[in-house]
Amino acid sequence: MKKVIEYRKLLGVDKAVTLAELKSLYRNFMKEFHPDKIQDNEELKLEVEEKSKKIIEAYHFLVSIAPETIEATLPEYNNTITNSNIADITFTGKRLRIDFQDGSAYEYFSVPENTYVKLVNADSQGRFARRHIYTSFMYRNVAKAAMAV
Repeated sequence: MKKVIEYRKLLGVDKAVTLAELKSLYRNFMKEFHPDKIQDNEELKLEVEEKSKKIIEAYHFLVSIAPETIEATLPEYNNTITNSNIADITFTGKRLRIDFQDGSAYEYFSVPENTYVKLVNADSQGRFARRHIYTSFMYRNVAKAAMAV
């Protein structure tokens, strides 16, 4: 959640921001902080380049957790958590990443360490995740399912 708060603060938005508002803010920031606008001051150009990278990262992150994005991708998410088994689990500082066998991966935020430990030690990790993780924590898609060939 710290990351979410940091990104919202950087872009000057709150929880209620819409995708259209995010897009507009992003475009305005990029007009102001685009590195190509700086030609003669290399130090300032590097500073602006770093700022634009942070803005891009914040924008993409906030778009990925926006309610409109979650709603639009809900059928895909439900299909994955219902029909695909867990392939790998990674836990880093309250962020839980679950990779699925279909090639998709989701990152869950503010997951307590004891919940992660229970997941790892569960007889059925899939059943535990369905009951205690999938609908309990804010998430975002970090890898799309592999396309069938």
